[in-house]
Amino acid sequence: MWYSSLLGGNVMAKYSNKINKIRTFALSLIFIGILIMYVGIFFRQTPIVMTLFIIIGFLAIIASTVVYFWIGMLSTKAVQVVCPSCNKTTKVLGRVDMCMYCNEPLTLDPSLEGKEFDEKYNKKK
Repeated sequence: MWYSSLLGGNVMAKYSNKINKIRTFALSLIFIGILIMYVGIFFRQTPIVMTLFIIIGFLAIIASTVVYFWIGMLSTKAVQVVCPSCNKTTKVLGRVDMCMYCNEPLTLDPSLEGKEFDEKYNKKK
């Protein structure tokens, strides 16, 4: 499989690997769900409100499970490449992505070689 590093070297901007972004979102859903359920404890005098908070928190945790399952399935279809910068195997989703370990911009598209990294390359025009 052909791949290359994009021009711009090690980009230390707001970008990170897509798989890691989605996993971070799923992990935050777990903590948000637990926090929502904890808030429900403060409404012990009104069982309906307490139950509502518990159910909403539980649904956030279930949503996290769904997101983890989805990214797991997506991760199995991702292309594995060896990063030219750190020489570790990483997964690339889409036309451009970052190395999971060193945040080196990577591409599988030869037409993007030498261009500045931009996540907009993954969007269909």
